[in-house]
Amino acid sequence: MAAEETRALTLDANDALSAWRDAFLIPPHGAGEQAYFCGNSLGLQPRAVRAALDAELDSWARRAVEGHFEGPQPWMDVQDDLQQMLAPLVGAAPADVVVMNTLSVNLQLLLASFYRPQGARNAILVERGAFPSDRHVVVSHLAWHGLDESALIEVAPDAHGVFSSEAFAAAFAQHGARIALALLPGVQYRNGQVFDIAGLTDLAHRHGAIAGFDLAHAVGNIPLALHDCGVDFAAWCSYKYLNAGPGAPGGVFVHPRHAQRPRLAGWWGHAQATRFQMAAEFVPEQGARGWQLSNPPILAMAPLRASLAPFASIGMPALRARALRLTGHLDELLRTHAANSIEILTPGDESRRGCQLSLRVRAGREAGCRLFAHLVAQGVLGDWREPDVIRLAPVPLYNRYTDCLRAVRAIVDWAQA
Repeated sequence: MAAEETRALTLDANDALSAWRDAFLIPPHGAGEQAYFCGNSLGLQPRAVRAALDAELDSWARRAVEGHFEGPQPWMDVQDDLQQMLAPLVGAAPADVVVMNTLSVNLQLLLASFYRPQGARNAILVERGAFPSDRHVVVSHLAWHGLDESALIEVAPDAHGVFSSEAFAAAFAQHGARIALALLPGVQYRNGQVFDIAGLTDLAHRHGAIAGFDLAHAVGNIPLALHDCGVDFAAWCSYKYLNAGPGAPGGVFVHPRHAQRPRLAGWWGHAQATRFQMAAEFVPEQGARGWQLSNPPILAMAPLRASLAPFASIGMPALRARALRLTGHLDELLRTHAANSIEILTPGDESRRGCQLSLRVRAGREAGCRLFAHLVAQGVLGDWREPDVIRLAPVPLYNRYTDCLRAVRAIVDWAQA
């Protein structure tokens, strides 16, 4: 594969965004570095994070409680910059997004607002094989309202594991009068398929249902236009493609037409102008900030602010273009050199996938486990999803074409052993 190596090195040298790799800390492997393909699970640490944390620790040390109002980044205003940086990533106005809590907590809070079963319209629609936490969330809300899983509608994938528009249309045609809310992914976690957010939102609305999205695998990965698509609500985590660190605070979008919607209230969701008057009546902050409950975790938000800076500098169009090139390169190498041993589960159409390629070893699950262990031993780190899927995600901020080649070489070596 000498020609492939020359090609990969040339592609890396000629790609203007390759230099951004130096802004991240790459885990070591032996005397070198890992080929890290796990940014769809936990993004790498930006080098700027340590200084951002040190700045907040310094403010705490020097100013204590006055850090809420003084210093280069007063804690009372922490949302301002974050909203400005997040809004372009999800296609929303700054006021319609907020950083708070973590993903499953936010989904629970949003369903408390948006899942309002009325008589026979009490069902929730999800995709079959949804991320377990999402299923736990919706089933718990059904139970909270005295309903069981007969009110859960799960849309099945086709024989290739892909979810079709026709399947969702058929589900709404059959059950539309029952469906109160659809909760679907922007990118399906197991197979890496990009869902048609605009089309699914329109479909739900035409049948009188709320459209909500879990964007854990979509934000920072694919372009989003939540406001223009008419999405009712969305939530996401910040530790995957956004690189904000393990357990980083998540984000929420609420369409402005829902400004007056009931919600579970907390004092940080109270209007900032009168919050410290300590009145008994809850007056919600305008926009998505009105869904906040508690004082924001400043030390956890500092890495997020640092991790969003590259997105603001580069922009999602350029990142998406590089992601398509990298993922397309990995796809081509796999189909050329490993097709006999590897099946690619992710749709081949680049408009229907993000950074991630989901792979299945044709020889079965046990062979897949052996291949995964071999990849780890070779310093190629993806992740394993039961029952038999290996996920590799070439992230445009820090992965290289030579990483893709290294992964495929390791697969070919294993297959030939």
